Amino acid sequence: MTSDLLAPLDLAFWNMESERHPMHLGALGVFTAHSPTAGAHAADLLAARAAAVPGLRMRIRDVWQPLAFGGATRETDPDFDPLNHVRLHAPTADFHAVAGRLMERPLERGRPPWEAHVLPGEDGVSFAVLFKFHHALADGLRALKLAAGVLDPVDLPERGPRAIEPPRTLLSDVRRLPARVPELVKGTLSDVGRALDIGASLARSTLGMRPSSALTSAPSGTRRTAGVVLDIEDVHRVRKSVGGTVNDVLIAVVAGALRSWLDERGDGSAGVAPRALIPVSRRRPRAAHPQGNRLSGYLIRLPVDDPDPLRRLDTVRTAMVRNKDAGPNRGAGAVALLADHVPALGHRLGGPLVGQAARLWFDILVTSVPLPGLGLKLGGHQLTEVFPFAPLAPGQSLAVAISTYRGRVHYGLVADARAVPDLDVFARAVSDEVETLLSVCEH
Repeated sequence: MTSDLLAPLDLAFWNMESERHPMHLGALGVFTAHSPTAGAHAADLLAARAAAVPGLRMRIRDVWQPLAFGGATRETDPDFDPLNHVRLHAPTADFHAVAGRLMERPLERGRPPWEAHVLPGEDGVSFAVLFKFHHALADGLRALKLAAGVLDPVDLPERGPRAIEPPRTLLSDVRRLPARVPELVKGTLSDVGRALDIGASLARSTLGMRPSSALTSAPSGTRRTAGVVLDIEDVHRVRKSVGGTVNDVLIAVVAGALRSWLDERGDGSAGVAPRALIPVSRRRPRAAHPQGNRLSGYLIRLPVDDPDPLRRLDTVRTAMVRNKDAGPNRGAGAVALLADHVPALGHRLGGPLVGQAARLWFDILVTSVPLPGLGLKLGGHQLTEVFPFAPLAPGQSLAVAISTYRGRVHYGLVADARAVPDLDVFARAVSDEVETLLSVCEH
């Protein structure tokens, strides 16, 4: 049985989870269907292929060894059964309605923490698959690789081989401990210094910030999802007209959509400038934890209260340039790096508190999930749309994930269903904001 220790941030995700706040990623893929039985055939394929993907056989287990006390490992589940993870549902006319209910449910922690839900379409010409991966099992990049393992074969770039370390035992850890004391003390002092530096940067960056009540709520544990599809060429037209990056435009679209949505629902956008966390991947090939989350982030104020769409975009662009100049190791968005300086037992004891503190740190998550440019298929059926879903932090009402696939931008929206019963209104505002930007750029 193979196993490896969870990276610190993975351990944090594993321990901050609660019944009302499951920490799994999601992706809803919509496929064309050649027949009404295409969904059932897809479910059979997913179950048959899952057994051959090593990463899908990995469960998470607690560790109480001296050098990893309170930690956890990924290890192969000897009782792995794909049928516990792949579910075929009744036909539906609304993929997102079903996906929202499924995103509410935490993954079974005693099994490999992932699921694939196949949703046949009532129209008989489409079906959808909702993939759920616990954030401790996979970040966005690794979730993509795991999902690709059960789709039809494609040529994806492979990472270099990882050096295999001999398995550690309790006795070997005890024997190694005396010789490692000087190294551990030196490393601990260095870690404390780095942690204090990050913490001070965090404190300075969040000084005077307060949560935005418009995007925070008492948690209900319910979920609603929605999706928006944009033409990437429209985004490029805006970018070429006013400068900046594609990501700047996509974030500014969120700011403008929030403004329209808040005004339409009667909350009002005056004086609203929510803090958006923009995750930044720090993953490197051959890193110490190649399967683990390696994240930092940028924290910016979304100019929701500004009525001018071009000024909103300029404000976002300026904030992103400032964050990039400072680098992902500085500022409030770098708080994820503190996970590397917390002992395993600290994550276990403090996980719930960290989750509750998220509302004091940021108001909304806006994240990008990379996808391959080539077409993906399942059983010969073409993937036409794919909507990524991010976990919803405690006390927060809305999270936005964005992917670009085959010339189109897909916004995946997750919300607390009770706090945001009008998520479809926000989805429509996202589409309208792009049209607004195009209109002002042309004049």
